[in-house]
Amino acid sequence: MDLSFDPLPLLDDEARGAFRGRWTERKWLNVPGPFYGADTDNCGTGRLHAPGLVLYEADHFTEYVYRQPRTPGELRQLVDAAEAEAFSGYGCDGDAHWTPDAVRAWWRDRGRIREYLADRRADWEADDAKAGQGVAAAAREYAAYLDGDLAAHLRGYLFRLEEHRSPTATDRLPRL
Repeated sequence: MDLSFDPLPLLDDEARGAFRGRWTERKWLNVPGPFYGADTDNCGTGRLHAPGLVLYEADHFTEYVYRQPRTPGELRQLVDAAEAEAFSGYGCDGDAHWTPDAVRAWWRDRGRIREYLADRRADWEADDAKAGQGVAAAAREYAAYLDGDLAAHLRGYLFRLEEHRSPTATDRLPRL
């Protein structure tokens, strides 16, 4: 697993222009990292462009980032999702707002997300019956990510926040 991928240097000015979301409006379901969904529309375009990164919350089907991009291809998908979003509600300035303490607090409270995902399963299954975007399966993937690889990804992110560089193979990653 590559924990050293830092997507922000790959964004040109045009791509950055698609990310005009405000941190104060970000959804609590976003996984920590540079990208997030804030005041987005509910047109259901995010998963069309970035199905492995974007989910819809169940109340209003607004968009949020449940997995940060880990490759240039995934970054391109997220840029496409942000460009398609009618309210320009995606942000890419999370690194300026997340602190190590805030990431750790989010991690400690992840059970709230797992519970939310389980409680809303029927909503996503109903939406899948209409739109067929695989939202219910993606919600299960997010829950599995919470229990699996996310801890390692967040430790790599904490390293970047604390050291202002990507970790190398010999670096010791901080604890969550």
